[in-house]
Amino acid sequence: MAGPARPREVFERLITGITANAWDDLPGLYAEDAVVEHPYALPEPSRLEGREAIRRHFAGAAKGPFELRARDIVVYETPDPEVIIGEYVYDGRVTSTGRTFTTANIQVLRVRDGLILASRDYHHHAALAQVAADAPGRASGPG
Repeated sequence: MAGPARPREVFERLITGITANAWDDLPGLYAEDAVVEHPYALPEPSRLEGREAIRRHFAGAAKGPFELRARDIVVYETPDPEVIIGEYVYDGRVTSTGRTFTTANIQVLRVRDGLILASRDYHHHAALAQVAADAPGRASGPG
């Protein structure tokens, strides 16, 4: 019998789900009391507390006219078996305008029993804000 997914597998499921626009599936990767921090979000840092807040965040992303593809994915294991660092690049496209963009990303995840307990997400929020500003009817960027 297989045990819970390892941190690397959970990170891979997260990135795969985002690039497949499987927004409804993503909250299931998080613990009920998970915390997601975006320290460099604009106009100010954000913190999502609990799976319901994370679900609402992904529901907002689902409404956006963005397509994302991750590439150059590197996962770093740490001395703490629950913590991994994922580094990757998003190649994105605004479906309503055709505009393309590229952003660098780093995520630090703590995964226990196959669920994300905590995530600190470092995205290029200035670039995402600019892309979002150019997308009709969209107030914030993806992710």
